[in-house]
Amino acid sequence: MTKQYYEVRTYLLGDNGDAAAVDRYLEHALLPALGRLDIGPVGVFSPAANDTNDRDSIIVVIPAKSAEQLATLSTRLQNDEQYLADAKPYLDRGPKDAPFARISSELLVAMDCMPMLNVPAGTLDNNDRVYELRLYESANERLGNLKVDMFNNGEVPIFLDCGIAPIFIGQAVIGPQTPSLTYLTVYPNDAARLKAWDAFRAHPDWQVLKGVAKYKGTVSKIDKHILTAKPYSQM
Repeated sequence: MTKQYYEVRTYLLGDNGDAAAVDRYLEHALLPALGRLDIGPVGVFSPAANDTNDRDSIIVVIPAKSAEQLATLSTRLQNDEQYLADAKPYLDRGPKDAPFARISSELLVAMDCMPMLNVPAGTLDNNDRVYELRLYESANERLGNLKVDMFNNGEVPIFLDCGIAPIFIGQAVIGPQTPSLTYLTVYPNDAARLKAWDAFRAHPDWQVLKGVAKYKGTVSKIDKHILTAKPYSQM
């Protein structure tokens, strides 16, 4: 089975960040360069008004055909003269004028339940759409693998039945919160998001699945981010 890899990259803007500069870089330099490398669609998101994480950030989802494609990305960008010209205003900024505080990334491998990302038809046409990015931490690798098994053996069909539309689902290979898995879902609007999760929690198949003994305690912490897409996002 061919599986994609994903980099989930978070630009943590900090107190002195310049979101507009990061946006210009992403829209006019990075995304076009990734397109030339046949990498996409690329998602770019910011926290929604009702997100509760209290951090100013820009989240970028970069899909790839292999881990090597992501590992060699920096080198290939440095050899792209058009990228270097387009990115010059961003790259020329010095330490006293940095547009962000730090970049935090995780590398994911797609799971059997969703080996390739999928942006539902019509998604980009809906300006009211809302996204939810969730990261599930597990206490150790055994429990993390069992949570992956739970997704692969029943959780995703329940999502779909309840109106939760996954765009990608991946297990962390490298990241600051491993062992973990991360997934992104999309909804027509925020009311639909809330309704879908209410339906999921009440779904009879979920009641059965969560009662399976081996899946008890597989998630120790959940990070949830409610997001909106940037106007230039491809997801």
